[in-house]
Amino acid sequence: MFLLFLCHACATVKTLAPKGNHVDIAYYDKKSYCNSIPRVYSGLSHNVCLMYGEPSQTLNMGDSFNGVPYLLIDIAFSAATDTLLLPYTIYSQATKGSIKVN
Repeated sequence: MFLLFLCHACATVKTLAPKGNHVDIAYYDKKSYCNSIPRVYSGLSHNVCLMYGEPSQTLNMGDSFNGVPYLLIDIAFSAATDTLLLPYTIYSQATKGSIKVN
């Protein structure tokens, strides 16, 4: 639960119970090519889909903390939180299926 508090804006929280079984994935107005993501390790999948999107003409790593892009920090927190939530996400995947993207 403490990790969820630290991760209030992380991808895991965004994908845990999405409205309408749908989540928008875009990074600086560049949409992802992903069509769906599994509920198991959904936060990690969300971040991978952020990197698998429309190309940009400029290098844009987004905001950073001490030179480390927030996306990399979020990947670490999402992986840890996804692991803690495995029993719930496995059940959700079995009953609800994958999450639709864009």
